[in-house]
This record gives sequence, C-alpha cells and structure tokens, in this order.
Amino acid sequence: MSPTRTAIVTGAARGIGATTARRLASDGYAVAVVDLDEAASEAVAATIRDAGGSAIGVGIDVGDAEQVAAGVARVADELGAPVVLVNNAGIIRDNLLFKMTEDDWDAVMTVHLRGAFLMTKACQAHMTETKFGRIVNLSSSSAQGNRGQANYSAAKAGLQGFTKTLAIELGRFGVTANAVAPGFIQTDMTAATAERIGVSFEDFIEHSAKQIPVGRVGQPEDIAATISFLCSEEAGFVSGQVIYVAGGPLD
Repeated sequence: MSPTRTAIVTGAARGIGATTARRLASDGYAVAVVDLDEAASEAVAATIRDAGGSAIGVGIDVGDAEQVAAGVARVADELGAPVVLVNNAGIIRDNLLFKMTEDDWDAVMTVHLRGAFLMTKACQAHMTETKFGRIVNLSSSSAQGNRGQANYSAAKAGLQGFTKTLAIELGRFGVTANAVAPGFIQTDMTAATAERIGVSFEDFIEHSAKQIPVGRVGQPEDIAATISFLCSEEAGFVSGQVIYVAGGPLD
C-alpha cells in the first residue's frame, strides 16, 4: 500500500475501536484515533507511534457537525486525506421500552446514526476525489432485536440500511461500504450489560460462550481482523454487505 493512506476510527479510545486502530496501523495506515475524550484518544495514538506507526488522537463529538468538520479537516491536514473510515463510536442506554426515556432514545440515535452520517459525509469528499475509499460501519447482532435495547437495536439496524445505500451511491467512485455486526464481544460495553441485568461479568461470559457454536465469546481482535480485510485492496469487490462476526449462525 503506497503511498501511505489515512484511516479514521471513531470510538477508538478503548475496546473494539482501539484494537482496530492498532490493527490498521500495523497494516500500514496512518491512523486518526477519534473519540469524545481526546486525552484517551491520544493515549492510544501514542501506543501506535511507540510501535513505529503514524497516528494522532483527535477529540470529536461525532454528533456535532461543526466538530466533525473541524476534526476531519485536521486529520486531512496532519495525516493526509482520510480514505478509510470506521464508524465505531457507540453508546448504550439500555432499558425496557416502557422505562426508556426520550433522552435514552435520542442519545443512542445521535451517536450511532447521526454520528455515522456526519463522519461519512465529511470523509466521502476525500474518498471520491481520490477515487478510492473504504467505509466500515459497526452494526451488531442486536440489529435483529434484543430485549432491553429498542434504541440500540433500531440504530444498528439503521446502520445496515445506511451501509447498503452508501455502497450504491459511492461505488462508481471506487468506494466500498460494508457493515460488521459483532456478536458477543468481551468489552467494557458487554460488561455494562452484565451489570444492568445483575450478573457477574465472568458468569455472563461463561453463559454466553455456551450458546456460541465455536464455544467462546469474541475478542476485539476478531472484529479488527474482519475490518482489516474490508479496508484492504483485496476487498474491492465486496460492498454493501453485512458480515456477522458472532462465532456461528444466528437464529
């Protein structure tokens, strides 16, 4: 891959995002580690630089159009035109429907859907000009429905439709768009789910692993590896797809 291409990964201060940022850096990309918390983003970027890669940490509220525009412009100026975008930023505000507040609904929609829209709109200008682009949106197995996650499930399903439309609109510019839908991945977010339902994280992992055909829960590295492929030159004929990375088929 030459010259060096620039990738942006949102929600990259921890978990799947941080692991993906490090994986793309090892693949040869210059990486903008984007998160609401710029100090945490810079800490991840520092680990990439220490390993010999090129990275900066950038604080962006992906739901804020002005911050997105300024942040993407900064990335283009400091690292080069961002032609790879991984929309990973996400939050959960889990509750049963009758307890879910409007704020719970709006917060999840803002980060997942508005955030992906704003980041993609800002980055696609660079991709279409370069005639190369890779967009990967993080969906979830919860897109098929999950108790206590009406907001999250709706947002993750929405990202699948968003992805397919991007593939249709941007394909002629050499830009692909795909979604990765993780199953159970061992992260801070699944730990929060365990806390919400009142079980220890260890028990939650053990129980979940028994339901997964490969006999284990997923790790952030499993998702980063799939994203790595979708961002590669070799994946140029894969577009508009939703890839479930869940250790087996879902019901």
